[in-house]
Amino acid sequence: MIKKPFKDIELSRLGLGNMRFILSDPDNGNSPIDRPKAHAVIDSAYANGINYFDTAYVYNGGDSERCLGEAMQKYPRDSFYIADKFHMHANPDYEAVFEEQLKRLQTDRIDFYLLHCIMDGNADEYLNSGCIEYFLKQKELGRIRYLGFSSHAGTDTLRRFASYRDWDFAQIQLNYYDWFFNTAKEEYEILTERNIPVVVMEPVRGGRLAKLSPEAEAILKNAHPDWSTASWAMRFVKSLPNVQVILSGMNSLDQMNDNLNTFSDDNVLSEADQAVLKEAAECFRAGIVVPCTACRYCTEGCPMQINIPEYLKVYNEWKVSGGRVDMDLYRGVVSEGTPDMCIQCGACAGICPQSIQIPDLLKELADAVK
Repeated sequence: MIKKPFKDIELSRLGLGNMRFILSDPDNGNSPIDRPKAHAVIDSAYANGINYFDTAYVYNGGDSERCLGEAMQKYPRDSFYIADKFHMHANPDYEAVFEEQLKRLQTDRIDFYLLHCIMDGNADEYLNSGCIEYFLKQKELGRIRYLGFSSHAGTDTLRRFASYRDWDFAQIQLNYYDWFFNTAKEEYEILTERNIPVVVMEPVRGGRLAKLSPEAEAILKNAHPDWSTASWAMRFVKSLPNVQVILSGMNSLDQMNDNLNTFSDDNVLSEADQAVLKEAAECFRAGIVVPCTACRYCTEGCPMQINIPEYLKVYNEWKVSGGRVDMDLYRGVVSEGTPDMCIQCGACAGICPQSIQIPDLLKELADAVK
C-alpha cells in the first residue's frame, strides 16, 4: 500500500469508507451491519496497509461508528487514523454528538474530524453555530487532531467556506465524470489554491463508473486489457497531486483486492491514458444523457410554464447516477409548473433544435418521483 506524507504523519492513499457495509438483513435498511462480513473487510484493509478509516454520525444510524470502533480495538491506537463527522441537521448539539461519537468508537480522540455535508443552504448555519470554535477547542485538548469539512456545495459557497479559516483538509466528490462534465475540477482547484489537501469521496461515483456502457468499456479494455473499469476511475484520481486519500466503500474482498492492486504503486495515468479515459467518458455520457443545450426555446410556448431545461438537468443527473432521483435537486428547481403537470401537448418537442422527445422524459421523471 502506497502512502503519502500528511503534516507529521503518513496516510495510505486508499482509505476505507464505512458507509456501504452489508447489513444483517439486506432487505431491511434499518437492520444492523453484518459484523463478521464488515470486520473481515476492515481487518483485510488494516492487514494490507490501509490506515485511514472514515465513518460518520449518521451512517447506519450510528452503527457504522460502533462497528468500526469494535473492529479496531485489537489494533494499537497509534497505528491507524479515524475520520468522523458532525452533521448539523442530524443533531445540532455538537457537544453531545462529539461525546457520543467517542463512546461509539471506543476511543479518546478522533484523528480527522469534519463538518459534514456543507451545502449552499446550510453553510452559514455551520459558520454561525459555534461548532467550529468548539471543535477547535477539542483540537487544542488533543481530542481532535485535524479539522476539516466535507462539501457538496456549489463553487461559490465552497470558495467562501474554504477561505473562512486555515482548514487542515477538505473532502469533496471527485471522479473523472464530474471532472469532465461537472464542477469537480473547479472545486479541486479552489482547495488547491488555498493549500488544503483533498480527501476524495465517490471516486467511482457510487459504483456507477465501475460498469460503463459496452462501447465505453471496450475503449478502456483496448488500451489496458488487464485494468478493471473501476481501476481507471481510481487511477485518474490518484494522478491528481493535491489528492491525499481516496475513499472507497468496499464491502467485499473482491473490491478490496482490485483496489489494493491499483494502489500497490505510485504510477499515474499518462497523457495517452487520460485521452483514452476522456474518449470513454464521452462515449458513456452520450448513451445516457439527454443532449439539452438549455436554449430555452421549449419554455416559451409551454402552457404549464415548466422550467424544462432545469428539469432535464435533474433527469440527466438521475440517469448518470444510476440510482434514485435526487429530490433536493428536483425540489430546488425554480418553476411555475412541475413535470407531473405536463399535458403532453408536444409544443416543446416540436420546437426543440435537438429533437428531444421532452414530454416522454418529463413523464418518466414525474413517474420516478411519485
